[in-house]
Amino acid sequence: MPEQTTEFPAYLDVDYTDGEGETPEDYPTLEDKIEKAIEVTKTGLEEYKNPAIMWTGGKDSTLTLYFVKEVAEQYGYELPPTIFIDHFQHFDSLLDFVEKWADEWDLDVIYARNEDVGDYVEENDLEPGDDIPVDELSEHNRHHIRDILEYEEDTFPFLLDTYVGNHLLKTVALNDALEEHDVDGIFSGIRWDEQEARADETFFSPRHDPDIYPPHDRIQPILQFDEAAVWDAFWNYVVPDTVEEYPDDGYVPQSYDDLPNDLSHEDIPVSPKYFKGFRSLGSEVSTDKADDEPAWLQDLEGTTERAGRAQDKEDLMERLRDLGYM
Repeated sequence: MPEQTTEFPAYLDVDYTDGEGETPEDYPTLEDKIEKAIEVTKTGLEEYKNPAIMWTGGKDSTLTLYFVKEVAEQYGYELPPTIFIDHFQHFDSLLDFVEKWADEWDLDVIYARNEDVGDYVEENDLEPGDDIPVDELSEHNRHHIRDILEYEEDTFPFLLDTYVGNHLLKTVALNDALEEHDVDGIFSGIRWDEQEARADETFFSPRHDPDIYPPHDRIQPILQFDEAAVWDAFWNYVVPDTVEEYPDDGYVPQSYDDLPNDLSHEDIPVSPKYFKGFRSLGSEVSTDKADDEPAWLQDLEGTTERAGRAQDKEDLMERLRDLGYM
């Protein structure tokens, strides 16, 4: 677990050890998992003065957003803004999904971008994989590349799923947004079972070292969910509660075109990419679908959820998480 420091705001009263040593098996039923998610979410809304929700449009962050929306409405809390990290290499359909549901749910969306990198890419008409000269970037980005990452090459590729690319396009963009908006706690949709690098996380996870990131906490309500439970929650709660025409008792689509009551994909808060066989949504240039079947019908226990994402190497993930990556 990241180190806690005493400088972080004294008004907080959260248990940074909550969840320590636990696994999804400690929450054996979907109801157990949901009950814990509600508890963590309620505490997060109570304790943090300026929280936000990290929302990628993927299943995990959308489930987290659902819990925050439901708890905020039930207990009378103000719904925090969402932070969407725009790394310039999204699937077009994912951006459309985020814009559609942000409007549907009346969300305040903060788009976190590394504008310095984005401007260089646009001005020089770069494609993913093209090289970016380090010396052409701002002092802020050069500091991260040279002093924090200790990267010594003259250029780095414009690719999300690399050490420098991921850090600049996602982590730096996120941390700059947290600092600009003075966020003290951000709801994050990571799960214990996704990767070994996340297996020792706790429900309230400190990120307090000011030399690495703006001091804040990660509030993590769905750590205890496994992939199958995420989909069970979607088809039994998220979708029926969100879509008026959806069956109240839930319905699990069996193919891309299998939606009840003449509903279309635009009506469902589930990215069409999942219907087409993607199990994880990274970048357009480095994420492949896992199978032809919808994600929830695949062999979730016998195969790796994030195998289609090029960045998913444990040593890389461990280093990036030390620097503030999700």
